[in-house]
Amino acid sequence: MARKDHRPDVLEGAPLHYAPVNEQGVVFLFSHLAKRFRMRVEEIRQGLPDCVAYEKTSTGERKVRIEFEHKSSSFKTHRHPARGCDCIVCWEHDWPDCPKRLRVIELRKEYGLGFKIWMQPAVASEQYQLDEDRTRWLTRRSAHIGDLMVMYRCVPEKCIRELFVLSSLLTREHVDQTWKHGIGFFGDLRCVCRLESPVFLEDMQSHRILRTSGFIRGNMQGNRDVTQYWPHLYDLIVKRNPKARLALQKYSPERLDIR
Repeated sequence: MARKDHRPDVLEGAPLHYAPVNEQGVVFLFSHLAKRFRMRVEEIRQGLPDCVAYEKTSTGERKVRIEFEHKSSSFKTHRHPARGCDCIVCWEHDWPDCPKRLRVIELRKEYGLGFKIWMQPAVASEQYQLDEDRTRWLTRRSAHIGDLMVMYRCVPEKCIRELFVLSSLLTREHVDQTWKHGIGFFGDLRCVCRLESPVFLEDMQSHRILRTSGFIRGNMQGNRDVTQYWPHLYDLIVKRNPKARLALQKYSPERLDIR
C-alpha cells in the first residue's frame, strides 16, 4: 500500500498515468507493449501461467508462457515452480538469483525509469577498493545494472570522492566482514568519475534539502536509495567539479523524471 503523502512515478507517453503498484497494472501495461516485444497474446488466464503468447522469431512463432508479477521476487514468494513458465513480466526486477531458464521482462525500463541512485558507505578498511577502476561490492538486492553508486568514504575522510555504476547482475554470496556476516548480494562496479573536489559530509548537513534526508539523519549508515535527492547531490557535485558534468551526462537529473 502506497503512503498517502507519496505517489508513484508519473509515466510519460504511457496509457497508465502512474507507475503500476500491483500485478493488474503490469498486465495493463504489457497489453500495450506486447507488439513492441514482437508478441501476440493468445490467452490471459488464472493460474500459472497467467498468459500464453507467441513471440515472432526468424523461423516463425514460438510459444511463450508468461507469469505477471509486480516485482519479480514475488514469483518465488508465491512458490511458483520455475518450469511452470518461460518468462516473468514485472514492473521491477528485484530477484538477483532468479533461475537462468526464466526470462525477465522489466517494464520500468520501457518508460525511462531504468536506473536509481544509491548512497554506498565505505568504511576505512574498504576504501582502498575505491582507488581501482573496477571493484566488487556488497549492495542492496533491489539494485539493477546501470544504477549509479555514490560512494561515501566514512571516517576519517567523511566525503564523496567517487561515483561508480553497477555493471553486472547481482549474485548471492557469503559476507565475511568485520561488521556483517551471513549472505549478501554482490555486483561488479565500474568507476564513472572521480571528484577533484570532494563533497564532504558537512556540505550535505548544511544543505537546506539534503540535511532532512534519511541518509543524513541515519548518520550515513546502510546502502540507501537516494534517487529523489539526486538533483541536489548532482548540483553540489558539478558546481564544485565542472568536469564531472560530462561524465555524469547519462545520469543528469533531467533523465530521472522525478515529480
